[in-house]
Amino acid sequence: MSDLSPGYWLFLLDWLIRLAALAWIPTRSAPAAARSWLLLVGFVPLLGLPLYLVLGHPWLAKQRRIRQARASQLIRHRQAGLKQLRWAPQSVEDEVADVARLAERVGDFMPMSGNAVELLDRYDESIARLLADIDAATHEVHLLYYLMYDDGIGRSVANALQRAAGRGVRCRVLLDAVGAKPGLRAWARPLRASGVDVRAMLAGGLAWRSLSRMDLRNHRKLAVIDGHTGHIGSQNLADASFVPGHPNRELVVRARGPAVRQLAALFASDWLIETGEQLEVGGGDGDGAAGTVAAQVLPSGPAYPFQNARDVVIALIQRARERVVLATPYFVPDDATLSALRIAALAGVDVLLVLSASNNKPLTRWAQEAYYEELLRCGVHIALYRPHFLHAKHLSVDDGIALIGSINLDIRSFALNAEAGLLCYDAGVVARLRGIEAGYLDDAERLDLARWSGRPRWRRSREGIARLADSLM
Repeated sequence: MSDLSPGYWLFLLDWLIRLAALAWIPTRSAPAAARSWLLLVGFVPLLGLPLYLVLGHPWLAKQRRIRQARASQLIRHRQAGLKQLRWAPQSVEDEVADVARLAERVGDFMPMSGNAVELLDRYDESIARLLADIDAATHEVHLLYYLMYDDGIGRSVANALQRAAGRGVRCRVLLDAVGAKPGLRAWARPLRASGVDVRAMLAGGLAWRSLSRMDLRNHRKLAVIDGHTGHIGSQNLADASFVPGHPNRELVVRARGPAVRQLAALFASDWLIETGEQLEVGGGDGDGAAGTVAAQVLPSGPAYPFQNARDVVIALIQRARERVVLATPYFVPDDATLSALRIAALAGVDVLLVLSASNNKPLTRWAQEAYYEELLRCGVHIALYRPHFLHAKHLSVDDGIALIGSINLDIRSFALNAEAGLLCYDAGVVARLRGIEAGYLDDAERLDLARWSGRPRWRRSREGIARLADSLM
């Protein structure tokens, strides 16, 4: 045995890793993810296994899961006393009722009537409204964002928070430790010196081992001002061109009414998970009727027992009878979502997928292109929006349901990121969203099956290889 060469031992180690991965990975990962990881380990065992140990399983520290369960219990308990705010469709047989029940069971929040909803799809306008609301705050400002940059908009938000804190307003800010690293580096110290409580979520570096899988991120984007005004959508705290060559187009909901209490509770949940401190989510103005829209917050993330966003998106697609429009910058669906789209189109539903012609992630773009031909053959319409990087994330079903928030139609959003969306059960909101969607189509290229099928073979190969990594993106 002592005469055996190092190459022999390396060969033996390679095969031991492959066999161990085959026995272990499928028991800890979904089938699609397991296939991707086994393929990687099969080709490069000495690299694949360490990567799987670090990134292969979306685990969270036990403390975080306990705190999420505690937050969910508090939300459900306190909603029990708000029965007068619960919204119910005219018929319990209504398919809208099914969606609302599902969203409540997986995400804790019940549908509430009496909300006013504005759709802000102009980048500068939505930031201006947020800054104006912070400047008008008299009691409390809570911001929760994935990304904040050291640029003009980051500076404007930091200055508004400092002015609010100077007036005696209690300001709390949660920023993702990785996505908002430039903003944390630039603004955390001066904001704290001004009295703003700034915390980093899901800290990276060496701290990740005791908190979670290192690439899990809090991707939510929301603000709550004085408990009566809320913002939720796709827009970060950064200039529109923070990615060079890809100026963003976004969509943000500015809400007033009882649903703002839910946004406040979601912020309080994340604050509890990060700090261990339980915030009081009061009633006050947030409980008063501000409009006629029925709405419901949908949170999602690895701390929940189910893939909330994925399950509700599939339910919405399945319940469409006439038309469903989906807008997303990243489209790398799992098998269940892909099947729902295919079945809806084959059943005669007008399914429109609006994507961005430009993309700041080449591997993701190649992977999503691998789905186009299959969807086009089923009758799904695909439009590529050209003027900007379409970063907006929303879905509308028939004439009565809209979902707007931070949720991408990809496996990362469904399984790995903490996300948030607002479900609106209102024909007026859907009509306004349809107008925004029509604006996209005026500046979009419709994909044609015959022309797309004629693309070069090397592109097909690139797409297929990229698609194999769908669960790793």
